[in-house]
Amino acid sequence: MTAFVAAMALAASPATAAGHDSTLFRENFDRLPLGQVAHGPGWTTDAADGTLTIEPSRTGHGRELHIRTAGNGRAFLVIPALAAPGNSFWVRARLRVAEFPTAPDWAHWTVAEASGSGSPTLVRPLGGQYVPSSGANFFGVGSDLGPTGDWTAWQTSAPAVAGRWRCVEFHLDATDNRVTVYLDGVEQTALTVSTKQHGGAPGDFVFPDFTTLKLGWQLYQPNPAPASYDVRLDDLTVSTRRIGPR
Repeated sequence: MTAFVAAMALAASPATAAGHDSTLFRENFDRLPLGQVAHGPGWTTDAADGTLTIEPSRTGHGRELHIRTAGNGRAFLVIPALAAPGNSFWVRARLRVAEFPTAPDWAHWTVAEASGSGSPTLVRPLGGQYVPSSGANFFGVGSDLGPTGDWTAWQTSAPAVAGRWRCVEFHLDATDNRVTVYLDGVEQTALTVSTKQHGGAPGDFVFPDFTTLKLGWQLYQPNPAPASYDVRLDDLTVSTRRIGPR
């Protein structure tokens, strides 16, 4: 981790039990001014047909990030200089999605995306898909632009429930290119993917050397229903070890 990113991460909010040695980045938005935002301490944004705004928390806990997109737009908070020891890290955040897509069939959305220089692979440790046969959305892990292709390994055991706060966690472990997901403190074992266990084309699923992490919202298909999306994000931590639910 560069000195700049370390300083910016610590400026975002005071240390918690995770400690200075394990925390790579932290943001709870409480120290930022209200209004639309394009960057913060140690982070920037990436948006098209979308906005990111700092607003008072609806749950009475300081401030939070309000993400709005139209159609198949995107709006992400971007950590642009991620340097995780061993190319492995944990992420924890509080997430609320007002509505998930109900059209078109198999509409695909992403909440988190990690990438690295020198590799086209995009790792999506948290996203999901609308499954028309179930009439519901389910969380999934996915990837794109790498040797295993474009895939989302969603599972019906991990329903994406709209209109309520969830504590979402995921671990990217480069030892065997493993992604592990937790929802409200419970490990979602069916969502685990690794080098040989994934939902893509034959071949090994291999992490890039991670340099960038995005958190927010993107929907990929045109003309979705609903036509706009309302997502809230808070209490974001990136660490070398698990923080646990909040």
